[in-house]
Amino acid sequence: MSTSPLDPAVAARLKRSADGLVPAIAQQYDTGEVLMLGWMDDEALHRTLTTGRCTYWSRSRQEYWVKGDTSGHYQHVKSVALDCDADTVLVKVDQVGAACHTGARTCFDADVLLGDAD
Repeated sequence: MSTSPLDPAVAARLKRSADGLVPAIAQQYDTGEVLMLGWMDDEALHRTLTTGRCTYWSRSRQEYWVKGDTSGHYQHVKSVALDCDADTVLVKVDQVGAACHTGARTCFDADVLLGDAD
């Protein structure tokens, strides 16, 4: 991962897991809706910052994937920020179509553990 062209100042700040990854939360830029969680290494973050499309590292397939390349459900990057500890990335996106691999808009709407009683 040290061969990534990620800005060295950003790379130096990142606090990665033992496998070199940071969680990346995708959030709809205009509504605040939390869409999904993916994983990024330095290269995936660099690609996200430079292409304007979210690139993640697939832990199961051990390869990079660009959201939308196979599904057509693109994430167009609006902004990228690190949290206060530099161990999580927040990517605000304009989501086209579903964010979840199940076809749902968000990965966080099917199994609510606690919510408002309507």
